[in-house]
Amino acid sequence: MSEQSVQSSYIADPFRFAAEGRSLSGTVAVARLVRLADALADDSGTVVFGIVGRLDAERRPQLRLTAQGVLNLRCQRCLGAIAWPLQLDSVLQPVRSGQPIPEEELEDDEVDAIEVDGELGVLGLVEDEILLALPIAPRHQNCDSLRPDGGTVKESPFAKLSALRGTGKN
Repeated sequence: MSEQSVQSSYIADPFRFAAEGRSLSGTVAVARLVRLADALADDSGTVVFGIVGRLDAERRPQLRLTAQGVLNLRCQRCLGAIAWPLQLDSVLQPVRSGQPIPEEELEDDEVDAIEVDGELGVLGLVEDEILLALPIAPRHQNCDSLRPDGGTVKESPFAKLSALRGTGKN
């Protein structure tokens, strides 16, 4: 599937898609995933994804979504780029809008229920799952944090309070 057809691609009926065991795959430029922009240092690269429909042992529809690529996340310490390898493998169970989700499905960490009302946008689904997989606060193992005023280290305004706290004891 080309990037052009992926951009406007929908799964018209995800329940039927799963029941018929259909699949689709494609590649999308990271720049097209606009909701990721706040977490990224830059939007270079591509994400390769696949969606496979199936029925589980109880004949409930499931969609298995996989995605691979490298995202250049923004380090929360130094604001530099971190090459983060995306390896996504999610199993989603579509549930009709308004239908209750059984308790056992809410407790199962291997399958996530998604409410579907009509068509299911492929790129939106892929982007949603990537957003959920991102680390909360990405950081390098070792990096120099940003220093104000041309690299000088300023004394914390609380350093004097810390010194005062230690003087009243004896």
